[in-house]
Amino acid sequence: MSLGNSPSFVREHTTPEHRPRLAAAGSAATLAVPLNDGGTAQSGAHRRASLHWAGFNAVIAWGVLAAVTLIWPNKPAGFEDWAYTQELGILGGAIAAVWAVLALAASAGTSRLRWLNRATGVFRLAAPWLIVFPLLITAWEILTAKLGILEPPFFAPPSGLIDVYANDTARLADSALNSLILLLKGVAWGATVGFAIGVSIGWSRAINYWVHPLLRFLGPLPPTALLPITFFFFPSSHSASVFLIALATGFPVAILSWSGVAAVNKAYYDVARTMGASSAFLIFRVAIPAALPQVFVGLFMGLGSSFVVLIVAEMLGVKSGLGWYLTWAQGYASYTNMYGALILMTLIFSGLISLLFAVRDRVLVWQKGTVKW
Repeated sequence: MSLGNSPSFVREHTTPEHRPRLAAAGSAATLAVPLNDGGTAQSGAHRRASLHWAGFNAVIAWGVLAAVTLIWPNKPAGFEDWAYTQELGILGGAIAAVWAVLALAASAGTSRLRWLNRATGVFRLAAPWLIVFPLLITAWEILTAKLGILEPPFFAPPSGLIDVYANDTARLADSALNSLILLLKGVAWGATVGFAIGVSIGWSRAINYWVHPLLRFLGPLPPTALLPITFFFFPSSHSASVFLIALATGFPVAILSWSGVAAVNKAYYDVARTMGASSAFLIFRVAIPAALPQVFVGLFMGLGSSFVVLIVAEMLGVKSGLGWYLTWAQGYASYTNMYGALILMTLIFSGLISLLFAVRDRVLVWQKGTVKW
């Protein structure tokens, strides 16, 4: 309660006929508090009685998906027989039931169960997407399985993806695992070598004189342009692919690490030298920590480039991997498998970048949130 609305302030600074109106105004202020979104915070009882309309709209959207999938018969598509149509409808109905429970919980207000409060908080935040996403799937189902406007084999309904993940799990899992192993090997080598080169040319003028021109000359060259040469010189396609991924990762890491070390304030070195710091201390305890924000930017750029090289290398030179799986699916005109591999690839690559940003926020805790992903 502010000083202007306190009972003592009202008694001392107002006349008797004004006190009832001021007291009523103070009571109204406690019932309506402005919020950031322009609304008004109501009393606890009114807040508990309000319905979470976005949540119930999400329930309706998923219910529409279930109804369209189960009630509307599929259009015959020649040799294609869309399996798992009924399973897709049942899944949509089950998700709608779960959202209904969370929508009721969100409408009821705060619960004594912490996990339920967290779940309803996430549900409130994601509710708009939970409305749009099933509507997009419903439109996809109608255009493919129900009306046949998007014809096979180039297009398949959502139930076709369920068929891929259910019946080709072993091949997809093996391809994803081999891609991850190949990617992590290349990124680890590229990040390590690139970081060492970047710190070296940023610290030593002699190394900078000899290495910097090579980086400027060879760095902008796309690693995929070296595919014929690397496959000739390396003993296996796997080692050649690791080299190309390392090359794609190492160049941005080296450039950003060099920039970070070169941009360190010279006063930091002077203060450390006056306290008797050695050259090793200056490098590992002053230069490298100060350059870490730039290093993580280089890692982000290098990781994005490595994804491109990984897929191209797997399409041309390996026997198992997501890039190889795409080529195999296209060769057999199995476009549904190709779409399934693309979705899996998106989830894996996005997860790796999210993991990189989580590590960055943990290491550079004072810069948490400055770079968004």
